[in-house]
Amino acid sequence: MRIERRSLNASVWAILVGSSLLAGGVGRAADSATSADWGDRPATASPDDAAAAFREGLRKLDWIQGPRQMELFGNSKLMVPADYVFLNPAETAKFMTLTHNIGGGTQYLFGPKDLHWQVTFNFKDDGYVKDDQKIDADALLSNIKENTTAANKVRRERGWDEMEVVGWQTPPHYDPESHRLEWAVTGRDMKSGQTVVNFNTRILGRGGVMSAVLVTEPDAMTAATTDFKSTLSGFDYTEGQRYAEYKPGDKVAEYGLAALVTGGAAAIAVKTGLWKVILGGLAAGWKFILAGAVAAMSAIRKVFKRKTV
Repeated sequence: MRIERRSLNASVWAILVGSSLLAGGVGRAADSATSADWGDRPATASPDDAAAAFREGLRKLDWIQGPRQMELFGNSKLMVPADYVFLNPAETAKFMTLTHNIGGGTQYLFGPKDLHWQVTFNFKDDGYVKDDQKIDADALLSNIKENTTAANKVRRERGWDEMEVVGWQTPPHYDPESHRLEWAVTGRDMKSGQTVVNFNTRILGRGGVMSAVLVTEPDAMTAATTDFKSTLSGFDYTEGQRYAEYKPGDKVAEYGLAALVTGGAAAIAVKTGLWKVILGGLAAGWKFILAGAVAAMSAIRKVFKRKTV
């Protein structure tokens, strides 16, 4: 696991999504963002113009409002409650572009109507992950710190702020009844001192793992996590795709529960020499999230106050 955000293509991001700390706080709102923060806009564009263009981009997205049941990845369903919104992959990609989040591949976005928290869903079809592995939280945290230190070398080369891992906000915990693995890590921007947190959920299925990554401001994380967990009662794999429906001969993943925390197939990538490529490609994503995804929430709230989706 490293403190990074999605980038490259869907398959590479799926390798690392389990390891990512998504930024949970920024000290500025969209209305005070510079033109560089919100897009490739002319240097002469004022902050107000850039913020207005950003809000207009949000308004144009095809927001799906609950209550409505949505299909995800052809293997699962999510009930979007009233006062919550949802974006299909094409619209999620546009949202990622608006927030300078380098996306790619298939993702769905979900959250309350004002998006004071947001979740992206991603599915990796690596196969059935055996859940009989003991999780050593101390060892995993040490691995996360080592990978973050390695990533800082690339950040320095690219001029990005370096990050450090503070520790677990929520140590990894696996529920054998729901087949869900959950954890949260706290990180810190070493230049600004800004604290960042994200809450990770992995839902095991017969053919792979559904990733759900929650983003919000750090001081709102506890309430957001509780709210998000309540909405997960509306998620389920379709018949034949549930974890308990595994049959001998099904594809089995080459890793266990611990690797889902440290990056899933990234452990395999290290051994095959792909790590350097992945590290270099994703290093630029972190600072953008500090300036974009959570700051966007302020602008989103203003958009939804003016327009009912």
